[in-house]
Amino acid sequence: MVDDPNQNNQIAIFRGKTVRKTLYNKEWYFSVVDVVAILTDSPTPRQYWGKVKQREFIDLQLSPIWVQLKLSASDGKKYETDCANTEGILRIIQSVPSPKAEPLKRWLAKVGYERIQEIEDPELATKRTRVLYKLKGYPDDWIEKRMRGIAIREELTDEWKNRGVKNQNDYEILTAEISKATFDLMPSDYKKLKGLARENLRDHMNDLELILTMLGERTTTEIHRARDSQGLPKLTDDARAGGQIAGTARKQIERKTGKPIVSKRNFLQNNEEKRLEP
Repeated sequence: MVDDPNQNNQIAIFRGKTVRKTLYNKEWYFSVVDVVAILTDSPTPRQYWGKVKQREFIDLQLSPIWVQLKLSASDGKKYETDCANTEGILRIIQSVPSPKAEPLKRWLAKVGYERIQEIEDPELATKRTRVLYKLKGYPDDWIEKRMRGIAIREELTDEWKNRGVKNQNDYEILTAEISKATFDLMPSDYKKLKGLARENLRDHMNDLELILTMLGERTTTEIHRARDSQGLPKLTDDARAGGQIAGTARKQIERKTGKPIVSKRNFLQNNEEKRLEP
């Protein structure tokens, strides 16, 4: 089992197949459709799950064991998706006869146990994230920047939550303001530039892109605290101001170096090309 250390919605790998998951009420919730696809090898797992849901729960008038949470789809957008925690997924597995059920049960139990460990000792999550980046081929200096960026991002989103941000769309609006002011690109356009779909944009940034992202987000946090801003309109103004400061730094670097900061390439590609140079 491997987890990608994305910040909002995450991807887990079970025997080479992806299972989307997200944190909800301090628990991992998994995409039911993704689990059904693994269990059945059905070409239409969504329809298969619809029939199971109708037969096993709706017809018998049982309480739903799933909730709808926003997960990223293959087109890069987020959609309401049926999700269930470990207990709920295990109940669903009982309704889908499959020889693949037992390994999946053990995998879910392991994921759940690791999450409990991380709640009790948050440092474990950080250590696991570092290991995953290392396994993907990232050098230590890049990993240090990425981990620092994660901490800065979490501190900023905590500020947003405490200052009146209530839903995912608001977080996306504020993030987009910082990105647009820093890089002259919305996150969605930035991902398109780099040829990304479901991948995490920040995992494909080079050193300066990461540093400027951190500068914009950290500055925004400080502006919120200095102004004691509350509510989405004022937070949006702060986010734009924080991004503009990082954007000014970007433009100055570009003038001095004669090179653009924003790159179509991702960090691993550039690093591999340098390694292969004679």
